[in-house]
Amino acid sequence: MSTITIEKSMAQFVDENPGLKYIFFGGKGGVGKTVLAGAAAVAFAKRGKRTLLASTNPVHSLSGLLTQNVFGKPVPVQGVPNLWAFEIDTKDTIERSKNEIREKISWFLKFAEIKGKADEFIESATMNPAFEESAMFENMIDIMFKDEYEVYVFDTAPTANARRLLGMSSVYSLWVNKMMESRKEAQAMRIRLSYSNKAKEEKDPLMDYLIDFQKRMGRAKNLLTDPAKTSFFFVTLPEALPIAVIKRFINWFHEFGIPVGGVIVNMRIDKESVDAKADEFVRNRIAMQDGYMKEIEQQFDNLVRSVLPLYDTEVRGVAMLERMADMLFA
Repeated sequence: MSTITIEKSMAQFVDENPGLKYIFFGGKGGVGKTVLAGAAAVAFAKRGKRTLLASTNPVHSLSGLLTQNVFGKPVPVQGVPNLWAFEIDTKDTIERSKNEIREKISWFLKFAEIKGKADEFIESATMNPAFEESAMFENMIDIMFKDEYEVYVFDTAPTANARRLLGMSSVYSLWVNKMMESRKEAQAMRIRLSYSNKAKEEKDPLMDYLIDFQKRMGRAKNLLTDPAKTSFFFVTLPEALPIAVIKRFINWFHEFGIPVGGVIVNMRIDKESVDAKADEFVRNRIAMQDGYMKEIEQQFDNLVRSVLPLYDTEVRGVAMLERMADMLFA
């Protein structure tokens, strides 16, 4: 069915990386990220691993895929031992983040002896378009830090959003370092201008927070860039736009140190099931896919881990996911 010779399959890759713990699936919208993440999670669970399938995509579809409600908290997946699923409540995450910011701003204003109410600063702080992604990132690493499962499979947002999400540990680290430098300068100035030793003895809650946050981001970055524990898998179709997305972002993931586990080709039409009398539309689609399969082999070569067929039925429910998991790990 495929013109690609797979040098290292998904099963071989996983077997060679027994410590793999954090698996991310991403790609252009509509390529089947959620389905592939679900199939991989089923495969790990069937291997006896206590597995969590989690969605960091604000537009959740895990509940629909699994045909059961998994919104708001980890829920055991019916019919699959060792597997739990969780659609992160974005609204709850954002509201919780707003409350945390409100508390931090309140005690900072009090410590800095600045008159004003925290609410006056909240709107500007949370109106940034990246605030939702920041909140989701915090929630994602909270899940990772709890370390309650042997394997975590994440269904991410489309690649551009996933790029920003996973890159936040590096961005946050740079921001915190600059904040700490500024804070040290402000502390030194305050001590120089003080007429007593009280300023030297006072505890600085903002600096304490920055130090804790720095440690937290350092830990997150270590996990996300550890090739023994983490892998990001790109999902593509044998079509121009999904391939272009991977070509555009794969080097960025390498630059940020996020290990790329490989590329999964999805929805390949099985030529053996199509005879010469098939509709012209189908024959044209097959010819088109043949051309893009060659491009995939040229562009990604030894990174292709699996080529999955276009099924004649919708991939939905545990039975179809098990079927797809067997194909993914064949």
